[in-house]
Amino acid sequence: MQKPSIPKGTRDFSPEEMAKRNYIFNTIRDVFHLYGFQQIETPAMENLSTLMGKYGEEGDKLLFKILNSGDCFAGISDEELTEKNPAKLGARMCEKGLRYDLTVPFARYVVQHRNEISFPFKRYQIQPVWRADRPQKGRYREFFQCDADVIGSDSLLNEVELIQIMDEVFHRLGIRVAIKMNNRKILSGIAEIIGAADKIIDMTVAIDKLDKIGLDKVNEELSSKGIPAEAIDRLQPIISLQGTNAEKIQILRQTLAGSETGLQGVEEMDFILERLQHAPIRSRLEIDLTLARGLNYYTGAIFEVRALDVEIGSITGGGRYDNLTGVFGMDGMSGVGFSFGADRIFDVLNQLDLYPKESLQTTQLLFVNFGSREETWLLPILQQVRQAGIRTELYPEPVKMKKQMGYADTKKIPFVAIVGETEMSENRITLKNMHTGEQTPLTVDELIATFS
Repeated sequence: MQKPSIPKGTRDFSPEEMAKRNYIFNTIRDVFHLYGFQQIETPAMENLSTLMGKYGEEGDKLLFKILNSGDCFAGISDEELTEKNPAKLGARMCEKGLRYDLTVPFARYVVQHRNEISFPFKRYQIQPVWRADRPQKGRYREFFQCDADVIGSDSLLNEVELIQIMDEVFHRLGIRVAIKMNNRKILSGIAEIIGAADKIIDMTVAIDKLDKIGLDKVNEELSSKGIPAEAIDRLQPIISLQGTNAEKIQILRQTLAGSETGLQGVEEMDFILERLQHAPIRSRLEIDLTLARGLNYYTGAIFEVRALDVEIGSITGGGRYDNLTGVFGMDGMSGVGFSFGADRIFDVLNQLDLYPKESLQTTQLLFVNFGSREETWLLPILQQVRQAGIRTELYPEPVKMKKQMGYADTKKIPFVAIVGETEMSENRITLKNMHTGEQTPLTVDELIATFS
């Protein structure tokens, strides 16, 4: 018989892995709640009319489409079938698809429920998404996204809070990070003053690679995109801008004096930095002009978080956008949002071994089973111990002691409670520490006190 398997690009998670993932999600959730964010969920599948055309041609190809239930060939002629045009057939046979991200469903949710929502709307969502991508290391067909957005407010205090949230989450997880910040308006201003306003996307895509390919290769790429040598020369001091955030702001003010858009971006960045002086964060926050995330999407501040002690890409990113809901005919809805890369954070915590032992939520105490008389004696005690919040099991069968101890070892249960004839007659429990092997006779109250 063939061994069962799962589709490529998907994963099973063991109890230990789930405990670690829940530790990440619960930490993020707790911080979101601290800042007044509320959780929503949207369906795994959306109407294809909601999803198609929102991610570009490549994105449309990566959508998992769901065949219509019943006779999916209804109304399709033999000629259309023999033509074998997948795009055309897909459009006729599939009305629904699995969601590709959480942003488009969120935009749909806001438009659909606009009369029930009070703005500004602070929402977060932690759910899986699906992409019909070619699976490879670190890239899956099913993975979780963890998004938070504030929509319906232009205030830059929202950006300040998002930086504080990132700082708090990574502080709680014990990961040292650098939070990098840029602004789309500054990048537009730079393109304007070097005389390459029409080449902003080419310019930013190239300088975004500075860390990976170095300055010479960036300049080669700029040149290959038709950006004049004079413009590239004027760009050099801006790309390699050094100094403190305050020094960078000062230089940018002078450099971008001829660009109204650019100066607006500088003022926005200065406002965020000034407000954070009144509530300092622990992480390193730095202006990075090479940061150029999703530029056809973001319109203001852009953020990215990188772990300092592990070589891995961005572990969180986001920014300000002006028209999230415009694709559904509801214009002028400005927002700012970001997404925690849960899978990358999982890898960072594993590499640095930063999971607190209590986060694994394993059983704390196993009662050995010697038979039906002992079981009956133990049941009210088990109830009392669980009511005290101690994660407790009673081994279900009275099998050999060695097997029961082996079970405790495999599950990494730190304490075993032994109750036989002697213990019952003395109304006591023998508690064995599985790490040291030490055994101590205790009353039920003393046993509970051991775990508090």
